[in-house]
Amino acid sequence: MKKKSLIILCALLLTACADKNQYEQAVLEQMQKEQDIKDYKINPEDMVNCVVAQTSDKMPGVFPLDPTRLTAYRNYAKMLSLNTPKDPKSTTDQKAVMEQLRTDFGSPEELAKAHANYMESVVECYSVVISKSEDAVKAK
Repeated sequence: MKKKSLIILCALLLTACADKNQYEQAVLEQMQKEQDIKDYKINPEDMVNCVVAQTSDKMPGVFPLDPTRLTAYRNYAKMLSLNTPKDPKSTTDQKAVMEQLRTDFGSPEELAKAHANYMESVVECYSVVISKSEDAVKAK
């Protein structure tokens, strides 16, 4: 019985890590495209850590391994992947993905809230990361 419980717990943890890692990877891809990251010489990984932490605070779910939080990670990653379509000429793919996202998030309003959460987190993290780098320069 203990072995089965341990195996189930390990499988759950691996799934949870995979969902969060997928979201982190999607955020990293977005950060690597941002011109401000390059202009301000910000480490993209610092922004990723900050953005993931900030958005996670406002995601559904009580704790990191909560199934609704894991679903939110998947949905947020899918939302960010909409910005990188496989075929730039194909708007039908984007429309289908948008419709799927509306369904996944529960409503267009919830999708808008998720997008706002992400964007607010990015703006907040720019402020935090730039302030930290300025403090580090002053300390030298």
